[in-house]
Amino acid sequence: MKILVINCGSSSLKYQLLDMNGEKLLCKGLVERIGIEGSRIKHDTTGKDRVIIEEPMEDHKRALGLVLKALVDENHGAIKSMDEIGAVGHRVVHGGETFSSSVVIDDEVMKVLYECAELAPLHNPPNITGIEACQELMPSTPMVAVFDTAFHQTMDPENYIYPIPFEYYEKYKIRRYGFHGTSHKYVSLRAAELLDKDIKDLNIVTCHLGNGASVCAVQGGKSIATSMGFTPLEGLAMGTRSGDIDPAIIPFIMDKEGLTFDEVNEMLNKKSGVLGISGLSSDFRDLEEAAENGNKRAKLALDVFVSRVKKYVGAYAATMCGIDALIFTAGIGENSSYVREKICEGLECLNIRIDSELNKVRGEEAQLNKDLTSASIFVIPTNEELMIARDTLELVTK
Repeated sequence: MKILVINCGSSSLKYQLLDMNGEKLLCKGLVERIGIEGSRIKHDTTGKDRVIIEEPMEDHKRALGLVLKALVDENHGAIKSMDEIGAVGHRVVHGGETFSSSVVIDDEVMKVLYECAELAPLHNPPNITGIEACQELMPSTPMVAVFDTAFHQTMDPENYIYPIPFEYYEKYKIRRYGFHGTSHKYVSLRAAELLDKDIKDLNIVTCHLGNGASVCAVQGGKSIATSMGFTPLEGLAMGTRSGDIDPAIIPFIMDKEGLTFDEVNEMLNKKSGVLGISGLSSDFRDLEEAAENGNKRAKLALDVFVSRVKKYVGAYAATMCGIDALIFTAGIGENSSYVREKICEGLECLNIRIDSELNKVRGEEAQLNKDLTSASIFVIPTNEELMIARDTLELVTK
């Protein structure tokens, strides 16, 4: 079966078409600037040159229409007819407490997605828009929603309840949800394959380190704790997000600076993290280069990031009473040997020992140590689209 995977942002759309007979990538693409002047599609079909399609796209329906047209184009397409697409898998950021796994989309599911929109106001609305546009353009094709939060629904209450009046959980479902679940699930399953062991027998810590970043404790194949919380703002210091801070800082800054809540919220989400500390960039490549050239604030930003990751790795090692595998994934995790080495540095007490030579790898799957008495350390490029396609295939063929 061929499955189309869709990931809609507010003004962007990523897609992949996969042949699940052998899990082969047929084509992929990125639609940019939807609803903005200069919209275009970067379309790559396996075995063919990239095509740039520049056309006005006033909304996601128009963008998806052009994507579907590109898929069947006789020159740069990957299939001959839309009838070849057996199902569509949609990435949805927030499923609330309702969805602990992926689901076939129906009217009841759509109702819940709208209800969850207030929990992820920046992410769920464009996800919903993409689903509705696909339903209109492909009305007879089954569709599946795959949630970033679903993998973390196996956490016990002591790991997701916040120590605030319990009535706020009962009334508004304020709790830890966690994110990047599709990525954490994929890389932990892949690590079990590489170790040739049953994932049910493994304690794994997965580090999804990108501009948004989170750490997850995976015990027996299930998420038991994760660093992101009610929103993706909690946890690690990130590219532009603050991560964990003393909540009292918020009213203090509002009072001292005369800021509104919206302005403080903007600051915490878009002006903080390593960007806020360095005053330079949220791009770790820029920070590493600047630190090498003596920029102390760039070096401090990197140190804060590393320290936060290390803290969560240690906490999760204690939670699971040991680690069998430590995994690095996403843009920073896959490409920065410096960050990986600094995170592992000083964790020998947890049986984590990285090999500096094996660590000289970028963007490819690799094991970073050979000491069989230590926890295995891996770089595993994440593949959320493949995970979405697998879930979609499983549900539509039941």
